[in-house]
Amino acid sequence: MVKTTIVGAGSVIFSQKIIMDVLGFEELKNCKFTLMDINLKKLENSFSLTKRAIEDNNLSAKLEKTNNLDNALDGADFVVLMIDTPAVEAIKYDNLIPYKYGVNQVIGDTLGPGGVFKALRLIPQVVDICKRAEKLCPNALIINYVNPMAMVTWAIGEATKMKYVGICHGVKGTVRRLATFLEIPEEEIDYWIAGINHMAWVLKFEHQGKDLYPLIWKKLKETKIEDIRKAKKEFKGGFSPWYEMFDEKYRIEMMKVTGYFMTETSGHLSEYLPYFRKRKDIIKKFDGDEDWKGSSMYYYRTIAGIRKKYDKDVERMVRSKHPIKIAEKSIEYAPDIIYASVTNKYFRFNGNVRNTGLITNVQQNACVEVPCFVDRLGVHPCYVGDLPEICAALNRTNINVQELGVKAALNKDMKFAYHAILMDPLTSAVLSPDEIKKMVNEMFKAEKKWLKGYKSKM
Repeated sequence: MVKTTIVGAGSVIFSQKIIMDVLGFEELKNCKFTLMDINLKKLENSFSLTKRAIEDNNLSAKLEKTNNLDNALDGADFVVLMIDTPAVEAIKYDNLIPYKYGVNQVIGDTLGPGGVFKALRLIPQVVDICKRAEKLCPNALIINYVNPMAMVTWAIGEATKMKYVGICHGVKGTVRRLATFLEIPEEEIDYWIAGINHMAWVLKFEHQGKDLYPLIWKKLKETKIEDIRKAKKEFKGGFSPWYEMFDEKYRIEMMKVTGYFMTETSGHLSEYLPYFRKRKDIIKKFDGDEDWKGSSMYYYRTIAGIRKKYDKDVERMVRSKHPIKIAEKSIEYAPDIIYASVTNKYFRFNGNVRNTGLITNVQQNACVEVPCFVDRLGVHPCYVGDLPEICAALNRTNINVQELGVKAALNKDMKFAYHAILMDPLTSAVLSPDEIKKMVNEMFKAEKKWLKGYKSKM
């Protein structure tokens, strides 16, 4: 019986989505799932809902729960990581301290001051999980969803012996966004995407052998505001409509510069670059309001409410007596990776892996996001070669931060953390080195209860 362990299973909807997607495959209907979380209430909710979903759909899968990591890992074939601690409590410091200094992140969980400090908190925990997995399930595949994706996945490869891959739905979401914009069925699109997580490049985007970039440019140029207004009135609901492409102002701007579309949504993307979030007038030009709905201040103000609403929705679902139907298959890669590994039926996806000559003009041993195949022998990353020079150059600016952030977390070294943030494109566009040092010191003091054992002064 194939055993899949989900660590951080208190993320109820996400856990259930992955499990039900796995059970949608005929060959995997007898799988075993172990849900593990240190939050007992969320763990119980996740177990209760998933158990009902299995029973309501007459599935024969085995489900168990535990708050003991060793029990969860013992004998696992796949370990899905989706932890996020301490969640909302730390967002206040990750976002508002940099905001006070003028660094206006959007989410702050991937790069920049917030992303680096999130890595400092989570990398030691993820490495500890993988070290225990080395003893309890050494042949398991670690499937990492934990952000900051590049830094966490890089650290797994640097500090452990486990087989691993990091996955994100950014590539799939980008393909869907472009296909929807062009009104071409997604399954008919051929694409080749590579770079780093949240900054991968749509190098090829074709339909029946025809390059679709000219059509993208044509539709962007020729669509009139009246067409968008009409489409908004006629929209009946469902997946994001085609006209939302026109909200991707940052991505479109960078496509003008580089010639290639990027895989992260516009607001998030803007915080990985030095060009946009350094002045109020530039932010206003692109968003109309310096405190728009993607800013770090807005994110902090709303995330707690969003999480509370989510928890209430989950509680309501737990109390409900309505049967749980299997939903349409999600866009997550993990179920297909598990299926391909078990059945030896190839599956192609974009995964985050160590750069062992895969992309030849960015730093080697970095974490890159490239096309991969998976079968029962494991994950097989594809050779990409050189990226277009401007694309590689922009990737390298982010990899500089990631490399130093990983060193900071693995060595528990404050100086590396300072240097990582010193290299951050947005932060360095806004602050002097001394101002960055003061900000980093303030963040270390505010988050000291989660950052034990850090050495060396800056």
